Amino acid sequence: MEDQLDWLRLLRSRRVGVSTFFRLMAEHGNAKAALAALPGIAAAAGVKNYAYCPEQVARAELKAGRIAGATLIAFGAPDYPKALAEIPDPPPLLWARGDIAMLNRPAIAIAGARNASSLGMRTARKIAVDLGAAGYVIVSGLARGIDTAAHQAGLPTGTIAVVAGGVDVVYPPENATLTQEIEDQGCIVSEQPMGMRPTNRHFPRRNRIISGLSAAVVVVEAAAKSGSLITAREALDQGREVFAVPGHPFDARTGGCNMLIRDGATLVRGARDVTDVLPGRPESDPVAVDEPGGQDTRTWRDQAALHTEILGRLGPSPLAEDQLIRDVGGGAAEISPALVELELTGKIQRQPGGLLSLA
Repeated sequence: MEDQLDWLRLLRSRRVGVSTFFRLMAEHGNAKAALAALPGIAAAAGVKNYAYCPEQVARAELKAGRIAGATLIAFGAPDYPKALAEIPDPPPLLWARGDIAMLNRPAIAIAGARNASSLGMRTARKIAVDLGAAGYVIVSGLARGIDTAAHQAGLPTGTIAVVAGGVDVVYPPENATLTQEIEDQGCIVSEQPMGMRPTNRHFPRRNRIISGLSAAVVVVEAAAKSGSLITAREALDQGREVFAVPGHPFDARTGGCNMLIRDGATLVRGARDVTDVLPGRPESDPVAVDEPGGQDTRTWRDQAALHTEILGRLGPSPLAEDQLIRDVGGGAAEISPALVELELTGKIQRQPGGLLSLA
């Protein structure tokens, strides 16, 4: 307990970041000795009247963690995520709520736009469901849009939410119910202090943990400048695989995904495109990733006939996608990939509210 307190005091001390924490630990052998050396180090650097984190502040955080039912996991402990320990700048301490054993299961991250389209949301759910059935935990950032869809779909098989604030802070507010469901069925983790409200500067640092916990990152609908691309860059720096779902070249929400594919990311049509690339798949249901868009068994003649039927039922007046699927008479799993293909070739266009029309 005292070691845990000293670690927390050292990490929460002013001007002590992750790299400085590990350097001090290496130089002084333990946190207590590093704390004692801090004022002298600060004075030598020209920082006057330096004071490290008071004991009562660290004890208050530990108490807040106990009240919230959270567990503090230290780097090097048996419960610390093994995958996360391998990245260049792993968090020295992690707060976790829920099933901490989930942190050491094979995992894949799904990231994407907050203002996602209905098709993007369905795509994220489908990929998350199939990856979960294949034995992977779904990791995401509990943001609006794609993150929310991925977590919801991953609840039955396992999901980890990496949050930018404290694990006892609900953000965004509309995800309060989902946050409770993840705590009950999955795991919520953060390197931030208990009670910390997330700010803009916390999110980029949070993203390295999302990718660090995962064997791969799948990006669904990301703009050319977005947090999802930060996660993808972190994944590449950490030696993780990066996958991206393609989108229409005129849709700003998918510009980042198309850029990733242009620059070498693996194009994803379904979960099998992910699992076929990753070595050593976990135990899985052999049917779990047998979805259209993964190994497509339709012939080119079948695809052409489906495209012709879809185009024949559309006109300049928008039609609801659900209505189109009913009119064609197939299932959404069969028709949705065809709609993506037609959208990519510029033959149809997507309107607000889930409507489709000829381009």
